[in-house]
Amino acid sequence: MRELDYSAVIERITGFIRESVDGAGADGVVVGISGGIDSATVAYLAAKALGKEKVLGLIMPYYENRDLDDARLVCESLGIDYKVVNIKPIVDEFERAVGGLDTKSRGNVMARTRMVLLYAHANAMNRLVLGTSNRSEVLTGYFTKWGDGASDYAPLINLYKTEVWEIAKLLGVPERIIEKKPSAGLWEGQTDEDELGISYRLLDEILWRMVDLGMEKAEIARELGISIERVEYVERLVRGSEHKRRLPVGPTL
Repeated sequence: MRELDYSAVIERITGFIRESVDGAGADGVVVGISGGIDSATVAYLAAKALGKEKVLGLIMPYYENRDLDDARLVCESLGIDYKVVNIKPIVDEFERAVGGLDTKSRGNVMARTRMVLLYAHANAMNRLVLGTSNRSEVLTGYFTKWGDGASDYAPLINLYKTEVWEIAKLLGVPERIIEKKPSAGLWEGQTDEDELGISYRLLDEILWRMVDLGMEKAEIARELGISIERVEYVERLVRGSEHKRRLPVGPTL
């Protein structure tokens, strides 16, 4: 992986957050706090950049589990204001309106419900929504379009997941959050790496070589000591999710 000066990265990101808020004439930011490392890291960066009084954490559980406790831990450790909004009644009403949802569709509705709530609070408070997506997720399409992929600014969007872990350690994010298995919290037992079908550490090594360095697939496989099929799998994730990374387009007239 690339070598970064993580202290300098933190300074660059916090400066970016300050400039973005000032440039928009906003009074602060709203961050969806899931109890995971990405949202915790964004909350810590935002509080460092703006001061805790300008950060609102929105915790939006569908069911109660350890993630809820971890999300509260993040907010209380930082001393930021936070609200807990149970999204189950909202999601259940969507499901009734549709006539039933499978697990994946329900997860997408959950992510989009959270997005609506984030923007409702941000609009009411003259604030911006800070997204929590990282580069690993964006490149592979591991996010819900117009859900957790929607935000005004995304401080982590150019950092791979493994780099977010390093930033989190420097910022003092609670150790139990850094060490837990990454999960979008869309259903009981769900983990990111199970859904992706690959560990973040291997994924990031492949993505960095494929996207940033432009290496050939066979060369990546040789360098990492893996099968070319693993590299091709990641390539399919990137290509198949291209539509998620751009605004809607239409035909040229």
